[in-house]
Amino acid sequence: MATRGIVFFDIDGTLVPTTSSGSFLAARLGHHEELDDAERRYAAGELTNAEVSVIDARGWRGVDISTVDRWLDDLPLINGIGEVASWCRSHRIEPVLASLAWQPVSRSISRRYGFTVNGGPRVGVSGFVYNGTVAEHFDEYDKRDRALALAVERHVRAQQCCAIGDSRSDVPLFEVLPTSLALNAGPDAQEAASDGMDTQDLTEVIPWLQEWELGLD
Repeated sequence: MATRGIVFFDIDGTLVPTTSSGSFLAARLGHHEELDDAERRYAAGELTNAEVSVIDARGWRGVDISTVDRWLDDLPLINGIGEVASWCRSHRIEPVLASLAWQPVSRSISRRYGFTVNGGPRVGVSGFVYNGTVAEHFDEYDKRDRALALAVERHVRAQQCCAIGDSRSDVPLFEVLPTSLALNAGPDAQEAASDGMDTQDLTEVIPWLQEWELGLD
C-alpha cells in the first residue's frame, strides 16, 4: 500500500532525551569530556557540525564495530517509541530518522523499532574496526535535503510530511515543512516549529499526529 505521509524524527534530544548519543558513546570510548565541550560550543554556534564530528571520530579509532553496536543496546531512549512507530505504520505513515547522530545510532534504533534510516555522518572503517576519521560529514542542511529527497522517492509531497525535533539542527527542516513539533526543545527549534510540547513519553505526540493526519487525504 502507498505511503500516505512521512514523519521525520530527530534522535539526540528527541528520541534520546537525557544525553546525546554521541556523549553516551564517548563515555564508553573515553573522550566524553572533550566531546561534551565540543557539543556545547556547537550549540552556541562556535563550532560547525563538521568540526565536532572530527573531534568525536578520533575517539573511535581502534574500536570494533560490534562493540559499538553492543553498547548501543543500552542507549537511553524516551518512553513510547515503539508505540508511536507502530501507530505510524498502521496508518501508512513512514517513521523516518532524520538526525546528525552517527549512522550506527540510527541503525540501532531502526533495528529495534522499525524506523527508516535516512542519512547521518559516518566514522571511517578499516576492516571491522573504526579508524578515527570521518568518512561522511552530514550537517543540518544535508538532513533537510535528504529528507526532501526521500519524500520525492516515496512520491510524497512536502505538505504530506512533518518533523519532530528539539534543536537548531532541526531548524532547516522545520522551515521547509508546513507542520513541525518542537519536542522538549531549545529556543531555536521552538521559534521555527509550528507547535511545541514537553513530555517524557513519546506516545503523547500521537494526538498531535492524528490532527496532522487529518490533512493528508
